[in-house]
Amino acid sequence: MTPGIPAAMERPHFIGIGGAGMSGIAKILTQRGAKVAGSDSKESATAEALRALGATVHIGHAAGHLADDATCVVVSSAIRADNPELVRAGELSIPVVHRSDALASLMRGLRSIAVAGTHGKTTTTSMLAVALTELGLDPSYAIGGDLAGPGTNATHGEGAIFVAEADESDRSFQKYDPEVAIVLNVELDHHANYASMDEIYDSFETFTGKIVPDGTLVISADQSGAVELTRRVRDLSALKVVTYGESETADVRVHKITPRGLTSEVTVVLNGKYLTFTVSVPGRHYALNAVAALAAGVALGIPAHNLASALGKYTGVKRRLQLKGEAAGVQVIDSYAHHPTEMTADLEAMRGATDARILVVFQPHLFSRTQELGTEMGQALALADASVVLDIYPAREDPIPGITSALIIDAAKAAGADVTAVHDQAAVPEAVAGMATPGDLVLTMGAGDVTDLGPQILDHLSS
Repeated sequence: MTPGIPAAMERPHFIGIGGAGMSGIAKILTQRGAKVAGSDSKESATAEALRALGATVHIGHAAGHLADDATCVVVSSAIRADNPELVRAGELSIPVVHRSDALASLMRGLRSIAVAGTHGKTTTTSMLAVALTELGLDPSYAIGGDLAGPGTNATHGEGAIFVAEADESDRSFQKYDPEVAIVLNVELDHHANYASMDEIYDSFETFTGKIVPDGTLVISADQSGAVELTRRVRDLSALKVVTYGESETADVRVHKITPRGLTSEVTVVLNGKYLTFTVSVPGRHYALNAVAALAAGVALGIPAHNLASALGKYTGVKRRLQLKGEAAGVQVIDSYAHHPTEMTADLEAMRGATDARILVVFQPHLFSRTQELGTEMGQALALADASVVLDIYPAREDPIPGITSALIIDAAKAAGADVTAVHDQAAVPEAVAGMATPGDLVLTMGAGDVTDLGPQILDHLSS
């Protein structure tokens, strides 16, 4: 099945084409035959991958990068109004399309699964993409991270299914009309866009209200925010609600999760029958993600036993507890965790998988998130044996007066953590290599460029 290219997407120009969400859409459009161009702030492997597919990728932002015959300019919420290419688009009267609208246009006409939640979206979307591919269904998918196996975050498949990560951070997930929606959890985050839990619930209600008639909502029966959302949407007409989790009331009930080193064995009760399968990544939270993926696939009519077996082929996503290497008897693992719930889950997963001493290199992400959740971040770091905390990675935000990493460090020390501030990121690899001893595990953690430190730490350990 080969959907056509929407007319506005025949010659799109992406501002920030190297971003996780933007690059995925650009890849799919290129594979469908569109003439894709774009720009990004720096050179990257993603830029090279896009060029290999036939896209034109400029480095740096300049008005001259935008072709006069572009049919649209695609932007994310991170692109500022004074971007020269965006300004030029206005001068040329070229339509500006938000990333979510572009993705929604690619999903039309296909059986779509949209994966939402404050945490776990990338992993769950990836599990489905891998399993459906393993079953020969050749899905299209767009994910916020690169799969460890195929090494890509998106592809155009010839099958009838499209699996997409649905981003709640800027309410853009409200643009999709999925046949099946997954909600893994509902928590307060993205404080620049949401002022309260009521606003979060309203946004998720709008998202679930976009599920097509007779479609299915797969939602956690364990997490309190998801339970409250279920209560709010239960009465929506023409919506089937399937709950999953360890709760006795769950429709797809997790009977047992058995850790087996860096894997888990999961037994669920589905339609009154027991089903056991392997999840090839460590941690209870990843096991529950796999159960959500199982329930969503079953909602599309895929036999449960086939899907369960295929889910075992998932081996991870880059930056989700990804082993970067080992040197001098020390393993270095990279984690994307940047919210206290994610930090706690990944640290607990590592505790359950190894007896090693755990050293964390944590980079806070966003001033607004640190302002609201810095105390909880510090408390999460108390689960590590020792931590190094970097300065805040600003991403799209301007600094907030008085908000620094000290908020996290003070909370961590109050919780009994062994924590050190390092303001010069270039000094971190040598400092961590000096702290680590054979048998230790180093966990680089955060959503910013802390990921670049893993290979550097390994180099210092080797020398």
